Amino acid sequence: MISHYESVRHAALYTEAFNVPAPDQLPGRDIWPRRPSLFIRQTPATVEADVETIPAGRELVQGQFGLPPAWAKSASDAKLRSSKLLNARPDSVVGSKHFDKAWKESRRCIVPMMAFFVDDWRTGQPVPTRIARVDGRPMGVAGLWERWGSEEGESVTGFCLLTVGSYGHGLLHRYDPPGAEKRMPVILNEGAYDAWLNAPLSKAAEFMRSYPANWMTANPVEKG
Repeated sequence: MISHYESVRHAALYTEAFNVPAPDQLPGRDIWPRRPSLFIRQTPATVEADVETIPAGRELVQGQFGLPPAWAKSASDAKLRSSKLLNARPDSVVGSKHFDKAWKESRRCIVPMMAFFVDDWRTGQPVPTRIARVDGRPMGVAGLWERWGSEEGESVTGFCLLTVGSYGHGLLHRYDPPGAEKRMPVILNEGAYDAWLNAPLSKAAEFMRSYPANWMTANPVEKG
């Protein structure tokens, strides 16, 4: 499970790498479950004054790391349950109590990050390791978003990361505890951002691929 990642901390990179306006407020560097962060979703096409059509685009939205289930009974219940809903498997979202609605209603998003963290267990002890792109550029990870709301006006917006198996991956196969299922986030190619956000539901699964190992680098996290 990916439960910790490093956010994009330079405002200009959101515009440069993701073609969205720079945020007024940056998230914290380390993003853990239920921490506030940023994600990108599609804005629908609109018609102004019945004359001008504004095409669909991208918008940067604040939300917590962890998907608030739509069926939660209260805001506190939605937040509590979201801490367990950080990652979703594309092969089991359909019919899932937690992810089915967001998947079928195409609430797809892109989660900007500089790196994610996994444990290296090859020595028998967990060694926190930072996984990033070789070129140091931000990564756009495929995700799902959801908004829980009540009749009283309370709301919780959050997101999760989509993951794929990494057993045969040249880099990520060596991580995660012994016996645990090995998975990695779906890192999108930069040219596929709009396609992922706009693709029909029947095509969404085609984006669920592992990122090439030679485009990634792994470094133990220094203590201190």
